[in-house]
Amino acid sequence: MTNTLQLQNLVNELTSLPKETEWVEFKLNKAEPEEIGQYVSAMSNSAALRDKTCAYILWGVADGNREVVGTSFRPREVKVGNEELENWLLHLLDPRIDVRIHEGILNSKEVVLFEIQAASNRPVRFRGVEYIRIGSYKKKLHDHPEKERELWKIFEQTPFENDVAMVGVSSDDVLSLIDYPKYFSLMNQTLPHDRDAILDRLISERVVIVGKREGYNISNVGAILFARNLRDFQRLSMKALRVVIYRGDNRVETVKEQMDGRGYAVGFERTIAFINDQLPQNEQIGQALRQEIRMYPEIAIRELVANALIHQDFSISGAGPKIEIFSDRMEISNPGLPLIETLRFLDEPPRSRNEILASLMRRMQICEERGSGIDKVIFSAELFQLPAPDFRVSGSNTISILFAAREFSEMDRQERIRACYQHACLQHVSNKRMANASLRKRLGIKDTNYPLVSRIIKDTISSNLIKPYSVGTGSKKDATYVPFWA
Repeated sequence: MTNTLQLQNLVNELTSLPKETEWVEFKLNKAEPEEIGQYVSAMSNSAALRDKTCAYILWGVADGNREVVGTSFRPREVKVGNEELENWLLHLLDPRIDVRIHEGILNSKEVVLFEIQAASNRPVRFRGVEYIRIGSYKKKLHDHPEKERELWKIFEQTPFENDVAMVGVSSDDVLSLIDYPKYFSLMNQTLPHDRDAILDRLISERVVIVGKREGYNISNVGAILFARNLRDFQRLSMKALRVVIYRGDNRVETVKEQMDGRGYAVGFERTIAFINDQLPQNEQIGQALRQEIRMYPEIAIRELVANALIHQDFSISGAGPKIEIFSDRMEISNPGLPLIETLRFLDEPPRSRNEILASLMRRMQICEERGSGIDKVIFSAELFQLPAPDFRVSGSNTISILFAAREFSEMDRQERIRACYQHACLQHVSNKRMANASLRKRLGIKDTNYPLVSRIIKDTISSNLIKPYSVGTGSKKDATYVPFWA
């Protein structure tokens, strides 16, 4: 809401409704903070239930005839403890939603309007309790299971990407908030000179959605990929990508931290460059040239960072993707449990919670084609003679770990088993089969030490990760093996 005329038009529209609805509440002066918080939860959930972008609480309207009579409520002057009302509300709402407070004078009468974003992905709670409107009454959602079922059904049908990050903005605001030149560059398209043509293109990609009233809505996918600054989008600000560099192999001392506030697509290359700049490099001298080799292959970093962005669970509030760089490893994590078992990352077709986001990032060539990324991560780790990457679940997070180079003698039993299993997987998806000889080459072990590799294979079989394919014609060193799922 940018001016008095827009506020006037919206107030006129709301007061002309035939009756108070589940997504509109009229008040005169009553404004108890606890009750406001409960109403915000109820109105947000009810707006989602009624397919509304926003819900509204309007102060300064007389009950009954809907006449604008003014209010004494001054929300920006209200404090709860030492905290301003607006910040206090946001801290107690889960997930955090966009609540905009508008104050204005209409016909010499002061009005206050709370514009409340509709719930998405899951019901909005206040102090851990979900509320809903039943007619004009505020109720606890769990007391009305039929409403709760209906609400969850709606969430399941609405992808995160198509939901709205910011509502009712002007065309000027759209072009200010969205890095549209970068969008056209990444899409390898000519930037139009005409403003309407730019907006039409953004609308066709659902970066921007035409509002049901006036103005435009910026979609989640538009903001998360192309925002000039994610801090402008309250619900998404914590989803910015963080890079943390530590001294040593633990989190005791932080050397440097960067949180790139730009959208994932517009900031991706700079983030990868920043990560590479933090990594030590070794000089490698070949027959004809001298070159600098980074600690980790860039293709592995790019793919794992892109995966963390694409596969995260956006419904988990207060957490976002993170890259942590230690002296001996790099950990790339994202909120959300994987949709497929970590042992099957290499062979299973990927499943994404955010397919629209993933499709756009593939079109912009930020990540690999479907199903080929983890193959390249493991292949590049083998090519660089690095320990096998580790994919694990910790709490509600998915973590991918790249390890710095070290001698085979420094690897423990589990690391050797993981390397054997991943090598068998990579061979299988490449229409080959693992043998003692191929694993020796992968681990950098001399041919004369084939009994050592045989023990690793035996341990991996005992761990139920691989199985024999054929016994060979000579000794066990000629046998071949496949993953347990083959």
